Amino acid sequence: MGLLDGKNALVFGVANDHSIAWGIARALHEHGARVGLSSVESLLEKRVRPLAASIGSTFVEPCDVRDDDAVRAVFDRWGAEVGGLDILVHALAFANRDDLDGAFVETSRAGFALALDVSAYSLVALAREARPHLRPGASIVTLTYYGAEKVVAHYNVMGVAKAALEACVRYLAVDLGPAGVRVNAISAGPVRTLAAQGIAGFRTMYGSFRDVAPLRSNITIEDVAGTAVWLASDLARQVTGEVVHVDGGFNVLGVPTPEG
Repeated sequence: MGLLDGKNALVFGVANDHSIAWGIARALHEHGARVGLSSVESLLEKRVRPLAASIGSTFVEPCDVRDDDAVRAVFDRWGAEVGGLDILVHALAFANRDDLDGAFVETSRAGFALALDVSAYSLVALAREARPHLRPGASIVTLTYYGAEKVVAHYNVMGVAKAALEACVRYLAVDLGPAGVRVNAISAGPVRTLAAQGIAGFRTMYGSFRDVAPLRSNITIEDVAGTAVWLASDLARQVTGEVVHVDGGFNVLGVPTPEG
């Protein structure tokens, strides 16, 4: 028997077979969950549907998370086709490249609003529309990064957005807790994804990470997915409002050095 037998999961944010969202979706399936996928419309046919087919998923829906009606439509269809929801995965973030490359002080007002909308408020929007379908014991999981806690070069407005996301996790945990719904975040170390490649200096950071992280290894999508499975399962039934670091212990270091 799998940890997630009998559970229904809906994963937002699958981009390709290297994305953390896909790693989580695949792991949820391997542990027995029925999995549905949602992503931006431009990625559905070429990238998302083939991945969905590989795990036997027939629920594949486009969604622009900046549009409340689009978000509502996904959950309306979920309710009609599947019914209850036990696991909701929010793996969504976006910022304009111009707002990542320069100095944070140069962040545009529009760029700031866009990053906060897509990367943080979207969790609130998904949770609100999911509420009628969430069953007692349900788990909502989102993805954050250490740049929410400390300044990381070139992360800029995304760090601010992730900080807002982590605050949203805590407030949602209190709102949804009485209904038996848990809300948590996974703070993953640097993972080689398409999105990460867009951050200036990522290759250098990724290359040196294993030399300073206490566990002396890089982080994979499978590492993150394993923690997501745990958070989605009944093993974590009393865990909510938390940020769980999957970074080989990097976050405990004061001044990371290869000799540390």
